[in-house]
Amino acid sequence: MVTLRRTTYADLTLLHAFELDGASNELAGTKPRDWGTFRARWEQILADPDGVVTGVTPRVVCADGVVVGSVNISPDQGADSLGYWIAREHWGRGIATLAVALMLREFTRRPLFATAAGHNSPSIRVLEKNGFAITSRRSTPETARTLARETVTLVLR
Repeated sequence: MVTLRRTTYADLTLLHAFELDGASNELAGTKPRDWGTFRARWEQILADPDGVVTGVTPRVVCADGVVVGSVNISPDQGADSLGYWIAREHWGRGIATLAVALMLREFTRRPLFATAAGHNSPSIRVLEKNGFAITSRRSTPETARTLARETVTLVLR
């Protein structure tokens, strides 16, 4: 059974550990953040439980009562954007698809955007199963958080 619940300070160590996984970062085209940077950003988010200031709606993803990832809605270039991260040992079980579906029931404002690395076909598939459609593919430069890569943008209307 997959469920979502509000993210708490107690979840941060585990969520950071998920983010440090090399294979996960390779697939997502991302770079892990050091603990201080990760904690500072999450402390800002958690200090704003209703997302009024940060605009972020953070949830942890639980499978059979165990935290296995996170899903959130956050502002990105003036639009609502969905993001998620599932720990590698839980890939291939349909958890991401169900977690995104649960988040979409909770957060109903549309349009809603998402991005994925162009080579991350599993993530693109999860989003398409939940009604997102690809709107563009483009090369994006390296940033503090992402590698230079092809980025796919999807939208749910």
